[in-house]
Amino acid sequence: MAGKKGVSSKTHTKQQLDNYANQHNPNNKAYTADKQNRISTKSSARTKKNEKYDIGILDGESYGWCDD
Repeated sequence: MAGKKGVSSKTHTKQQLDNYANQHNPNNKAYTADKQNRISTKSSARTKKNEKYDIGILDGESYGWCDD
């Protein structure tokens, strides 16, 4: 059975239902704000994915043993 789209009024408050409806209505400011947020987070996630990190020892860190 396919999942239903939407939110149940049995498990969510009136305010939560209103917020969900606003975010899924193209004529609402919350919809456009959500859309812009998704676009900006996708682009930033894409740049973070392409970054290379050196996971070596940083200055001041140690492996936990002392070599005196």
